[in-house]
Amino acid sequence: MSTADYKTMTTAEIREDFLRFFEEKGCKLCPSSSLVPDDPSLLLTNAGMNQFKEYYQGKKTMAEIGATSCQKCLRTNDIDNIGDATHLSFFEMLGNFSFGGYTKADAIAWAYDFITSPEHLGLPKERLYMTVFEDDDEAIELWHAQGVPYDHISRLGADDNFWAAGPTGPCGPCSEIYFDQGEEFGCGKPTCGPGCDDCNRFLEFWNLVFTQYDRQEDGSMPDLPHKNIDTGMGLERIAAIMQHKSTNYDGDLLQSLIAVGARLSGRSYGEDESADRSLRIVADHSRAVTFMIGDGILPGNEGRGYVLRRLLRRAVYHGRLLGIEGPFLSAYVDEVCRLMGDVYPAIVENRALIEGIVAAEEERFGATLAAGEESLNSELESLAEGAVLPGEVAFKLHDTYGFPIDLTREICAAAGYEVDMDAFDACMTEQRERARASANRDAWGTFNDVWTELSDTLAATEFCGYDANEATARVLAIVAGGASVERAAAGDEVEVVLDRTPFYAEMGGQVGDTGTLATAAGARLRVSDTTSRGSLYAHVAQVEEGTLAVGDEVTAAIDAGRRELIRRNHTATHLLDAALKKVLGEHVSQAGSLVAPDRLRFDFTHFEAVTADELARIEGMVNAEIFAAEPIVTRVMGLEEAKASGAVALFGEKYGDVVRVVSTGESDEPFSRELCGGTHARNTADLGLFKIVSESSVGSNARRIEAVTSMGAIEYLDERLLVLDEAAHELKCRPTEVAERIGDLRAQVKELDHKLKDALLGASSDKIGQAMDAAVDAGAYKAVIARVDGLEAKELRGAWDTIREKSDGPVACLLVTVTPEGKVALLAGATDAAVAAGFSSGDLIRKVAGCVGGRGGGRPNMAQAGGTDPSGIEAALDAAREALGLA
Repeated sequence: MSTADYKTMTTAEIREDFLRFFEEKGCKLCPSSSLVPDDPSLLLTNAGMNQFKEYYQGKKTMAEIGATSCQKCLRTNDIDNIGDATHLSFFEMLGNFSFGGYTKADAIAWAYDFITSPEHLGLPKERLYMTVFEDDDEAIELWHAQGVPYDHISRLGADDNFWAAGPTGPCGPCSEIYFDQGEEFGCGKPTCGPGCDDCNRFLEFWNLVFTQYDRQEDGSMPDLPHKNIDTGMGLERIAAIMQHKSTNYDGDLLQSLIAVGARLSGRSYGEDESADRSLRIVADHSRAVTFMIGDGILPGNEGRGYVLRRLLRRAVYHGRLLGIEGPFLSAYVDEVCRLMGDVYPAIVENRALIEGIVAAEEERFGATLAAGEESLNSELESLAEGAVLPGEVAFKLHDTYGFPIDLTREICAAAGYEVDMDAFDACMTEQRERARASANRDAWGTFNDVWTELSDTLAATEFCGYDANEATARVLAIVAGGASVERAAAGDEVEVVLDRTPFYAEMGGQVGDTGTLATAAGARLRVSDTTSRGSLYAHVAQVEEGTLAVGDEVTAAIDAGRRELIRRNHTATHLLDAALKKVLGEHVSQAGSLVAPDRLRFDFTHFEAVTADELARIEGMVNAEIFAAEPIVTRVMGLEEAKASGAVALFGEKYGDVVRVVSTGESDEPFSRELCGGTHARNTADLGLFKIVSESSVGSNARRIEAVTSMGAIEYLDERLLVLDEAAHELKCRPTEVAERIGDLRAQVKELDHKLKDALLGASSDKIGQAMDAAVDAGAYKAVIARVDGLEAKELRGAWDTIREKSDGPVACLLVTVTPEGKVALLAGATDAAVAAGFSSGDLIRKVAGCVGGRGGGRPNMAQAGGTDPSGIEAALDAAREALGLA
């Protein structure tokens, strides 16, 4: 079968042609949504239909007959398989969707037209095969009506060709389109066909899902009120087909990224399968990393941040395997931006930040690899000759340090050890099963709960609290114990939904309002929090008096004093954000915040600690704006107009078409201008004073500033001044002299400490002298086995140096101390002559460390260990004497 019997198209041409085709059919062209989905039940956007879930559920409608998109997606279920011919972490999904608009017949006809028409893909009809659900006679006839022969249509079971949102709810049959790559890719079996698990001859590239049923708890499946279409075609896969290639990695985009690795490593793609796999992995992961950071995801130890960090580290490791030295991922980021930046401009807009985070993570992982290697070497030192490294240890290195198992096996092999891979694999399997049980990889996420049902029937809560602290509202729903109820009585804890409310629901870092709900009939509820449940606001409350029922009219009143303090702190975060950008650079982006009545917390992207001088400048800028008494100006405008005005959008945040813009002052170029839906002070002067309380790290690429304003700032300063006065009183000096007085005292303590150490470690030390006097003759050398408390672990070396210098012949020792922190430290040392006579410091340490709950090792002439159990010291000394034959 010829590979040149159809035309060639680039990835960009396919993407553009697909979207234009369905837009001309009447579908709404929708941009890709963020990799951070709006659906809280999903970790990452993993399918084209994610952004259309509410349309499928009937919560939203569109005027067009359907939608079309090219969606960036990320899946890591099979991360260990990424780098083979098919698996990718990041991919683009072409899709067309209908929410009761066009029909199943339309979807099939349009799909066949697009893939066979010479104006579009123009694939040879004889190389196309379709599969349908085993009971879907309708789909068979619809395909046949397009001219597909019956012998090119196969029936498959529910595992392959039936989709369901869950045990109940929307479901329906699928139809998949396959491309025949040729007999040379086949297994040769008579049964070989689409869906064959033994070969890659038939390549599935487009799946059409017809969501037409609503499965009930009794198993029945009545038709949905409107039937839906959800299709997905992997862009990388169809690009490989249209470029006459056999794998996802052979398409133009990924080949361009593979070429970056080949250039950096000096390796040629296609010469060595092991190197080829590493080149594919780095190409794939670098693209995923670029897009994840571009959508506001930062490296971390859980959730999306953990996925990002794992992909980053896996890319760095495989770069090391290829022989690439030093930081290199920024070269990939540049290439991703060049290849895809015109379609996804966010990666270009955030390029500096992406490259900064990637560089910082590469450096961090280098240190992690070093720590993992040190831990592994320590484990190997404790193994007997010919032993096997436990699989549990290898898994801990993998899970804790991100230390790749391949590297563990390589180091072990060099040292003459094997790894118990069966135990390691068992640990990996157990971890995957835990992940599979806890992670919802289905594109629909959670489908049915009480809040989904309420959202289907209730209008969105109207927020009227920007200017009002109190409002009259009607109770639309009451939720208790996860269920909707009609009424609640005194003592009940409930969540109340109102048609309108002055209560701000927690979002954007600003905490939810508290206050009261009251009826004319005497019901009174104390609201302890307000949360957002999608489009509904939930007032978390306890009924203090009377009974509240759905339909009641209530007076909703917030705690106005608390709200006022929150307003001031929220405005302070905007001023702080602007000052950070001015002092540290435009790479600074908000990475999280807390706006509470008593304090504010602001997390931001930055790659090193903020200096004292920088903090002073930042604090000074904010206070200058406060003292300038600028009015806070709020305007509502279109998103593009807001961006054009210079308004700052939060990194990774998603906005609607109409946004609220908050500025300090009326100037065309104010100190701060941000998109924000929160509540704010009326004037910067309302903040009174801004004071930074602390600056710290919250990750390898993020810093945190905590600060106070207004009454919180006054309380903070009063507390600090009180502490200063108390310190001055204790030191018997004026407050202005406290620092000088403490400096004098520290110098005195340091001098005394030196004298103490000289007494303990020096040649005239009584403890050292007593230990040497008690030395035991071991034949070819003298053995000093002693307890010398009061020393730090590192100071045992000095004690050993004194023993060695004062000895007039071969000598060895085991010294034990309880440190000032209550830990146990051990040191074994020996002169060269003692080692030649058979003394091994490393062996001795390994034999006795367990007595004090510790472990350690080292060379024959020097070894150390630490422990946690001082009660075992005498046993350790006895064990040493016994090991040396001196008991």
